[in-house]
Amino acid sequence: MTPGPRDEWQERVDAVWADAGADAATVIERIAALAAELPEDDPRGPFELGGAFDSGGHEAEAAEQYARAVELGLSGGARAQLDIQYASTLRNLGRFDEAVAMLRGSVRDPGLGASTEAFLALALHSAGRPGEALAVAIEALIPTLPRYRRSLQGYADELRNGPAGGPAAD
Repeated sequence: MTPGPRDEWQERVDAVWADAGADAATVIERIAALAAELPEDDPRGPFELGGAFDSGGHEAEAAEQYARAVELGLSGGARAQLDIQYASTLRNLGRFDEAVAMLRGSVRDPGLGASTEAFLALALHSAGRPGEALAVAIEALIPTLPRYRRSLQGYADELRNGPAGGPAAD
């Protein structure tokens, strides 16, 4: 199958991200130029530009671009990535509850492993819910363990609910 124009555009975006020698300002500039090539209603442009702003430490600008990509209907694996990146940005902006809500409702992509859960644990911790954060992190690990799954699930449940169904100690 011959790559189409959309594939070629993504290859050029991927090349920008792969350029380890490019500083943050250069990445933003190059991604902005690539995003400008797309139609206004293509959600990939704001998604990639949001990522460039995000990686450059410009969270407010990143949040604007991520919101635009959501509004335009970004979907699939890119949407799963956006949910993680946008939620991380919201957390960095102090918008913890929004970050938690976004990750709880996030599209899951098996190719991202437990990335969503890792960022959810960070958001919960920042929101002042360390017991729940640790429970999420433990539960993300359970499927990878050869033993102790039942015990760890019990501990995760206790972190959320307290011992024997009592109140949690957050």
